[in-house]
Amino acid sequence: MTLPSSWLQPPREFSVMPFWFWNDALDEDEIVRQIADMAAHGVYGFVIHPRVGLPRALGWMSERLLHFYEVAIEEARRRGMSVVLYDEGMYPSGASSGQVVAANPAFRCRGLALLDAGAALPPDANVVATVPRANGELITVIDRPVDSFIRGLHYVGDGPAEDEPPAADILNPDAVAAFIRLVYDGFAARFGRYFGTTILAIFTDEPAPLGRLREQGRGPRAVAPGTRGILPEVSRILGYDFTPHLPALWYDDEPDAPRFRADYERAIGVRLEETFYAQLSAWCEAHGVALTGHPAQGCDIGPLRFFHAPGQDLVWRWVLPDHPSALEGREATQAKCSASAMLHGGRRRNVNECCGAYGHELTWDEMTWLAHWCFIRGVNWLFPHAFYYSVRGPRRDERPPDVGPHAAWWDRYRAYADACRRLSWLNTDSRHVCHIAILGQANSLPWQPAKVCLEHQRDFNYLEERHLWEDARVDAEGIHLAGMRYAALIVEGRFDARAEPALARLEQAGRLVRYAAGTADADLIARLDACAPRDIRIAPRAAGLRVRHVVKPDDAGRGAYHVFMLFNETRPAIEFQVELPMSGPALIFDPWTGDTRPLPPDGRLALPGHAFTTLVATAEHG
Repeated sequence: MTLPSSWLQPPREFSVMPFWFWNDALDEDEIVRQIADMAAHGVYGFVIHPRVGLPRALGWMSERLLHFYEVAIEEARRRGMSVVLYDEGMYPSGASSGQVVAANPAFRCRGLALLDAGAALPPDANVVATVPRANGELITVIDRPVDSFIRGLHYVGDGPAEDEPPAADILNPDAVAAFIRLVYDGFAARFGRYFGTTILAIFTDEPAPLGRLREQGRGPRAVAPGTRGILPEVSRILGYDFTPHLPALWYDDEPDAPRFRADYERAIGVRLEETFYAQLSAWCEAHGVALTGHPAQGCDIGPLRFFHAPGQDLVWRWVLPDHPSALEGREATQAKCSASAMLHGGRRRNVNECCGAYGHELTWDEMTWLAHWCFIRGVNWLFPHAFYYSVRGPRRDERPPDVGPHAAWWDRYRAYADACRRLSWLNTDSRHVCHIAILGQANSLPWQPAKVCLEHQRDFNYLEERHLWEDARVDAEGIHLAGMRYAALIVEGRFDARAEPALARLEQAGRLVRYAAGTADADLIARLDACAPRDIRIAPRAAGLRVRHVVKPDDAGRGAYHVFMLFNETRPAIEFQVELPMSGPALIFDPWTGDTRPLPPDGRLALPGHAFTTLVATAEHG
């Protein structure tokens, strides 16, 4: 078997797309030079990200700043490279660097708060409700402006203190419409001719209903997310009147306080989908450009239905090699979150913004491990954070490190870029072979059963509960959605009552696998094996080994390749025997070098610590 040349040199669209921090005085020649340097190192695209450190003469969306955009975009076009635009100055998205509030002070970020007994109603505040606590005490809940900001583009003096523009009320659809007029319409007017060709997408970054909140207060929070008229919307989304449960947002001793806080948070997330994500998504669709980016939390799968390239971000050392964080906690779900959202939403690409704020101590091994961690879970577009235009003064220490031109490994970066391009390509336009789903909610994905599956080479996707009553077909054979058939569904915890009919059908068919604290790993795996056949067998079991199986069509469309990605996620080397489900010879394809060699007849393999390889076997198309 000989692999086509595309396996060695996939198209440039699968290149890494680093965040390019424009963080100092800009120069046309230097912009062109840095783009050429990227291309020479196998990087064929970038995200233009105006960043703190810009001089004040280069204000957000100013004519002078957009002139430099034009220089970069036109140079990318000339070189056959791609560009993604970033929609804020600086983040979280939705304020247009304070311009939304400047245009209309009524669009300042708002929240729900308690009114102190006997206090006068503050300016521009509204009474939401006066309700009794469980102890009989009456409390008054109001909505009011809150003291909140986003990060700005300019240092105060020589830094590192930064401007702090006011956050906007992104739960208010009119405020979001103003944001779109200021930013998205501005981009279209200036760069619309590049949309869908050189400019592939616009990136929105972790929009937060409370922005970056300064306020502190009683109980679990000073203020809750909210805006004018939010209570009826919350009740509509939840399907019950939330008014009596408002005290639970502030008082731990209220009955079922954790449950009602979780319900409120989920409702706010859905309302944010309606007011923010849906508007941005519709605008991008109408203008022939993709919406990409990511929500605020790694387990937020609900908003991803509005992204044309759904994403998440590996930042702040939240996920690390040889550490429980690789498998445990909400951030451990994020790569499967975006990949599952892509698949079930009928999208082609999904993104991870990786390595941000991992610190100057980030190593080459950690950086490559993070890429492999993403790819084995189905990510197919990496946005490294970040390449710095400048590391002058405080810029070097602003959310470090520079993972590109100013890094010690820049002279060998091309090998990394080429490997990422090959793995991105393998994960795109391929059919994922997977028979297990884990049920999640819009803002919550179970990690405990996911950990067990990963350690036993049982691949899975996350299924947001809304699919069960919106667009999935459920029958005795399992769940049918977006070309997938899930023969087993793992369920942990409480879910929306609207999912119950589908869950009941699955349980009757013996395809519902319930998981709870204390469930033995062996019991879970035995239940899954009874429902869903394995498509690859590993002996002896290696808890550190991760497996992903895709079917990649060949270039001529006459057949296909079964591709088994294997990643030793842990430091110790592992040796095992692999049994593939198809007969005939198989190849070992190294995505780092492009080299191939036959898989030994006995299927025995050894993977050093943190090593990634692929096995390739032929199959008839389909």
